[in-house]
Amino acid sequence: MTIATRQLALRAGGRVLVQGLDWTVAAGECWSIIGRNGAGKSTLLRALAGLRAPDGGTVELQGRALSAWPLEALARERAYLPQARSDAFSYSVMETVLSARHPYHANHYWEQTDDHHAAMKALAAMEVDDLATRDVRTLSGGERQRVAIAALLAQDTPLLLLDEPANALDLAHQVRTMSLLARLCRQSGKTVVMIGHDLNLAHSISTHALLLMGDGRWHAGPVDDAMQAPLLSSYLGHPIDAIENKGRRLFIPLEAPHD
Repeated sequence: MTIATRQLALRAGGRVLVQGLDWTVAAGECWSIIGRNGAGKSTLLRALAGLRAPDGGTVELQGRALSAWPLEALARERAYLPQARSDAFSYSVMETVLSARHPYHANHYWEQTDDHHAAMKALAAMEVDDLATRDVRTLSGGERQRVAIAALLAQDTPLLLLDEPANALDLAHQVRTMSLLARLCRQSGKTVVMIGHDLNLAHSISTHALLLMGDGRWHAGPVDDAMQAPLLSSYLGHPIDAIENKGRRLFIPLEAPHD
């Protein structure tokens, strides 16, 4: 699954966030979008999901403009995890995950056996299958996040768009979730584009990175090229050092210089 932007422009509140973004994400690649708060990361992800119209240029999925995709067909190609959600109704965990199977219900209303199988497989992958009968409103923040990711997995699309998937997760589940996403790219050919603030996690699982400055400027490339300490320091507005340890690159924020 290939998604691309052509001369993409995004603005918010009179500010130019992204300008002239020519960017291609190929099948099997895992991209991290990196930038400071307000740089346009979530705005870009919403544009990639077809939930926000560009202010210029186009987004193309498989060479076809995103705006030309019927919504049901689009829902079978890409899944989107928002940064936050609100649970207004008393749905069970299983019902919440099964709702992600609706794009496959063309000629029937009720879920089929394969839908339940996909839902249980996704719940097990996120280690929340024991919560299947629980009301989602009774879950902790981390449990609710894992259920949301399970729903995204159950949707079973070739393209996964995730806004801060590690949000609210404890350390163990952050590592397991990120490792799972990396395996989906590496072993199943899924395409992943995600936002995160943990540079070490991003570098450990990503194949590529897109840096956003928040004033229209951007930098994209293979992770070892894009995630260089000088570039990250510039784009994040804080001095960062990088060290090599046991074959891994580790990023350390430095103390800001005092005036």
